[in-house]
Amino acid sequence: MRPETAAALGELPKGDALTTARIAGVMAAKRTSELIPLCHPLPLSHIDIAVAIVENGADITSTVETTAQTGVEMEALVGATVAALTVYDMAKAVDDSMVVGEVRLLEKTKEEV
Repeated sequence: MRPETAAALGELPKGDALTTARIAGVMAAKRTSELIPLCHPLPLSHIDIAVAIVENGADITSTVETTAQTGVEMEALVGATVAALTVYDMAKAVDDSMVVGEVRLLEKTKEEV
C-alpha cells in the first residue's frame, strides 16, 4: 500500500483498521476448523495478532498456542490472513493499489509439558 495509507491505518473512514484487524484475526483463528476442511477443532490457549506499520504497508504476525497434541499452524495462518484481508477491506476505498503479500509460517515449536 502507499506509505500515506499505511500511516493512516488507525484513522480510516471505516475506522481503526489496526484494532479491527487484530480482533478479526483472533476470531478467525478460533474458527479455523469451520473454514478449512479436515482441520480439527482445537482448544486455543493463546492468540496474539500483531499489526505493525512498515514503510509500504502493514506487517502482520499471528502467534497461536494450544495444550493439544497437535500444531496450530493453520490457526496462525488463518488468523494472519484474515487480519490482512480486514486491513485491505478497510483501506480499499482510499488505496486501490494495495496487495496482500506473502503469507507464510515463520516458526513452529512444540513445548514439552
